[in-house]
Amino acid sequence: MDVLDEEVESILYIAREVSVYKIPHLKVNEGHRANDWGDLAQPLWKGRLRIVEKSSGAALMFEDAQTGELFARAPYDALKPCVESVLDSSRYFVIRVEDTGKKAYIGMGFAERTDSFDFNVALQDYTKRFKVALNPPSPDDETPSHVPVGPKKDYSLKEGQTFSISIPGKASKLSTSGASLLGSSTQSTGNSGGGVPLLPPPPSSGRKK
Repeated sequence: MDVLDEEVESILYIAREVSVYKIPHLKVNEGHRANDWGDLAQPLWKGRLRIVEKSSGAALMFEDAQTGELFARAPYDALKPCVESVLDSSRYFVIRVEDTGKKAYIGMGFAERTDSFDFNVALQDYTKRFKVALNPPSPDDETPSHVPVGPKKDYSLKEGQTFSISIPGKASKLSTSGASLLGSSTQSTGNSGGGVPLLPPPPSSGRKK
């Protein structure tokens, strides 16, 4: 057989041991309950569970943990899931299995809640990917990675340009020194515009006789 003809198989989840139960017929308008399955310590079958994904779809595979012999197979349709939670526990589920067109319902239980949690996560992840592939987003729905905000501004200093930095706590000192410098300049140039005018010296108290 040509290798190219073989489907690529991805393992989405593995539980090393699950228990399978024969379940009674569901009553009208009532959900499934694990307590109705009899002695849960005496399952119909124990083995390994794998969720396998191929190009044709995903499926739950109930296999012998030692030999890999298939006990039951449940094709998983994300639009019509074959998995249903029971009402009285988070570790037990009802699975719809199919074989040559025939359908049957079995109970399935995990030993640990962490295993059932990982099982749910694996199915949810597959469902999300399936729905995205079924309805891919259109280019109009995609948010552009970069939105132009106008022409870029040049903030570099040109030749001859300077900038000042305001240092907190230094304003009063700078203004005082600035006034002193301005007063000195006015005294030397005689220009009183903008500076503090200098008073003329007081007259002498008297002339010497």
